[in-house]
Amino acid sequence: MTKGKTRETSLAEQLIAGTKQHLSNVSSLMLESGTFTPAQIESSLQTLVDLRKAVNDAKAAVKAKIADEHDRAPLLRSHMAALAAYVKVAFSKSPDVLADFGLKPKKVKTPLTIEQQAAADAKRKATRAMRHTMGAKQKKKVKGTITTIVTPTDSKASQPAVQSPAASASSQGTSGGATPHGT
Repeated sequence: MTKGKTRETSLAEQLIAGTKQHLSNVSSLMLESGTFTPAQIESSLQTLVDLRKAVNDAKAAVKAKIADEHDRAPLLRSHMAALAAYVKVAFSKSPDVLADFGLKPKKVKTPLTIEQQAAADAKRKATRAMRHTMGAKQKKKVKGTITTIVTPTDSKASQPAVQSPAASASSQGTSGGATPHGT
């Protein structure tokens, strides 16, 4: 069974056929406080059918255009990116020419002042300490130690048997620990 506007269009086509077959000899019909000839009714219903057909045709055309764009656009974008890269290299010293192509010159990084560099270094060290970030050599120094041995008959079974490497490293006085990020 068809749904919605397709069903409505199908009904309109059936009404046209029925009007031609059974109401063609009637001079006029009273519908919605108006008088209409069978030809006017057929014309009205045919307009509804034609509108739906035009919409369906337009949808099909749009789908075809979208599929065409989907198929062809990647290669065209690749060409565009290659041209942009070429233009950036060829005219890197001419910002006015780059602007003619709609491109911006490569932003030159401003060097940090001594104070800014010192602040950045301090911030990096503080972040590493806060996150317990360690290098490969620091990680090799971290070893786990057994503090107590728990047996099933021991009443202290709820206590951990092995101290974590992070706790061990912090008790040894090393900066940082082996705690993973996000904990």
